[in-house]
Amino acid sequence: MESFSLILAIVVITALAFDFTNGFHDTANAMATTISTGAMKPKVAVAMSAVLNLVGAFLSVEVANTISKGLVDEAGIRPEVIFAALVGAILWNLLTWLVGLPSSSSHALMGGLIGATIASAGVGAVHGDVLVTKVLIPAIAAPLVAGIAAMLATRLTYSLGSKAEDKASKKGYRAGQIASAGLVSLAHGTNDAQKTMGVITLALVAGGAVAPDSDPPMWVILSAGLAIALGTYLGGWRIIRTMGKGLTDLQPQQGFAAQTSAATVILASSHLGFSLSTTHSVSGSVMGAGLGRKGGVVRWSTATRMFVAWGLTLPAAALVGALAEYVTGFGSWGTAVVAVFLIASSATIWKLSRREVVDHTNVNDTDSENDGAEPAGVVTTAIAAVTPPPAGGTASADPVPTFPAQATAERTPTTTTTV
Repeated sequence: MESFSLILAIVVITALAFDFTNGFHDTANAMATTISTGAMKPKVAVAMSAVLNLVGAFLSVEVANTISKGLVDEAGIRPEVIFAALVGAILWNLLTWLVGLPSSSSHALMGGLIGATIASAGVGAVHGDVLVTKVLIPAIAAPLVAGIAAMLATRLTYSLGSKAEDKASKKGYRAGQIASAGLVSLAHGTNDAQKTMGVITLALVAGGAVAPDSDPPMWVILSAGLAIALGTYLGGWRIIRTMGKGLTDLQPQQGFAAQTSAATVILASSHLGFSLSTTHSVSGSVMGAGLGRKGGVVRWSTATRMFVAWGLTLPAAALVGALAEYVTGFGSWGTAVVAVFLIASSATIWKLSRREVVDHTNVNDTDSENDGAEPAGVVTTAIAAVTPPPAGGTASADPVPTFPAQATAERTPTTTTTV
């Protein structure tokens, strides 16, 4: 290592702080459905996810290389640019966590990096072909592919288990959920932890600490894995609640199908070096699983807010990253101002979150607006209409709506008057 300046140390620390927020922001991706169906206790679930995130961080560096070598031009990128990018990503992560919306930490990071790079070196420093092929196209394709796969897997799961005893079936699928949730956690480590590795490696190249085109050093891999594992263990309970209870009500069969579909998509993207959003993949699979069960309802009001957050992630993080880069351009005092702003904003968001605490004790409680009162939308109704009824014993998993008059008649006992 040739040199390690103060600004480079600040960038590395800030990158690990982002990695930490990435961990608790994305815990829901691996464990929301497992927790919501009761397959695992909340604290045990996040502990297992943390360990597997750490293991996954050591399995590949393809995504890290996409970030450090492909997205932006290394030449002309200063460590201050990386710092500004991280500021945009961290603030977006914290804001969406505060309101409980599953958004992409990956896109927040890349948005911040793009905005700061453009502010520093111009639009030409961003590799548009890489942005389109390895970021934007996967962002659109991932939830669609995962959602369709989960919907088909859910239908297949109910069909194959139609003659099984309901209690035994649910117990078996809960065990399957634990295995599939572990697979998602492993996949998350291979994809999301690497993004921080890529950013730190890019900063080291920009600061002259390592040679251009270098793979992440071992200490970078280890520190990034530990940071995301710690964040995962603390648990992003607000987003876990939204993912597990806010989008749809899942049975163990659906949870297993959703997790397995998402893990397959994420692992395939990591192998190909696509900087995929695990949030998009898991959210898509959860909605697909909701649509795959006859009588299942996706709460489109929650989904719409989530889609809006997805669309705003890249531009919002890019704007903050660009503004932060502009201020750091004034020198050391500018960098200090941005650092103070980041710390103060983070502390304010945390204080606001204390007004309504969500943790492992109440994560499965539902808000009144998400208490199952939302009627089925056009998409849900259309899919439910063409879904064949299950054969055999899945009535408890597929309740048939009862009209009020019918329900009243069923509840009213027949009385006999004796004279």
